[in-house]
Amino acid sequence: MAGSRKRSSASHTGLRLTLPGLQGKRLAVGLSGGVDSVVLLHRLRALAPQLGFRLSAVHVHHGLSPNADAWTSFCRKLCKAWSVPLAVRKVRVARRGVGLEAGARIARRAALARAPADAIALAHHLDDQAETVLLNLLRGAGPRGAAAMPAAGRLGRKPLLRPLLAVPRREILAYARAHGLHWVEDESNRDDALTRNFLRLHVGPLLEARFPRWRENLARAAGLFAASDARAERAMRQFLARHGMRAPSSAKLAEMLKQLTGRGARTRMRHDGKELRAYRGKVEVAPPLPPARFSPRDWHGEARLPIAELEGELRFRHARGAGIDAARAAGRTFRVRLRAGGERLRPDPRRPRRSLKNLFQEAGVPPWILTAETQEKTETPKRAGLKTITRLRVAALQAFFRRRRDCSTSCIASRKSSTSWKLRYTEAKRT
Repeated sequence: MAGSRKRSSASHTGLRLTLPGLQGKRLAVGLSGGVDSVVLLHRLRALAPQLGFRLSAVHVHHGLSPNADAWTSFCRKLCKAWSVPLAVRKVRVARRGVGLEAGARIARRAALARAPADAIALAHHLDDQAETVLLNLLRGAGPRGAAAMPAAGRLGRKPLLRPLLAVPRREILAYARAHGLHWVEDESNRDDALTRNFLRLHVGPLLEARFPRWRENLARAAGLFAASDARAERAMRQFLARHGMRAPSSAKLAEMLKQLTGRGARTRMRHDGKELRAYRGKVEVAPPLPPARFSPRDWHGEARLPIAELEGELRFRHARGAGIDAARAAGRTFRVRLRAGGERLRPDPRRPRRSLKNLFQEAGVPPWILTAETQEKTETPKRAGLKTITRLRVAALQAFFRRRRDCSTSCIASRKSSTSWKLRYTEAKRT
């Protein structure tokens, strides 16, 4: 057990804590027995009467250290001396697939989430925040990872608070010594085989030699990333409300943002009875419709060809020097059908044939329009995703015009297609 043999000469009557309104709430502190959680419990115990919350502690027994029972005993004695109710939770750490550190964190968070409290407080501090930012960046994380840990987040349905997140560890140690506190030392903190310990023991001192305030600067950068992330969440909530959708939980909203801003070419998700799609930096909202059978139909040269199943129509117009030769098309019947995949087209007789997939990509046609899905293992297609679309006006439809003879002619209907009979897909907006 560690303690305060030598007290700091500075007066540390209190620490800067970040706390929301907790009047009448039950607040549980995650108590490991280390100096950080002991200091947090001590400080909150002093503030509880003033702020009007009921304080308790939760100790998670991971069973990973030979000293785990001794740490539990220390926490029991400490809480008894301070008249703080304590709950001890024994957990099993799953080591497969996620690693020891991650497995222990998952088990610990699950145990804390079940605590009989309205909110949970953890003792993460500024040094932890800086290490988390650095660790996430080294793993290739994006803005959300660079934002690291929020001062106020969620743990399941409970608020998760980190009151010491702006406090450097040196201030925590000074506070502990000034108040004569005792704590336990986790021997695993000296194991540099663990990634976070390697950063703390080896990388941190090197950075401090050249950048003395590297911890403060990385923590400040995390705050800037978090502010940007918060703006993105507000914008997403406003976007959903504008389209008549309810905002999801914070966890689901974060996942939606992650998917919609990712690099996936076929990002589609359903929420609150509608479908969200992301393509080339734009988000679309469309009402999901029940599957409808599409039957190929003939085109006899009319200027418009309604396609009720796809809630739109094909429009044709004459153009000079481009597209299907009107003379050759006269008197012939073309067939309109959905794509099946693998088709190729030669839009210019002087150039080689190219796949329709590549042509559509160049034309900026979203990928969900390009794929004809099937209801069953048959050739009967579903709707090809051509529904009411907002924010991104898609003036394109894949279509094939196959003559009834053995030889066939094809053309694409897109913003970049150029045919004597030019095609344009126009959405039929729902009213």
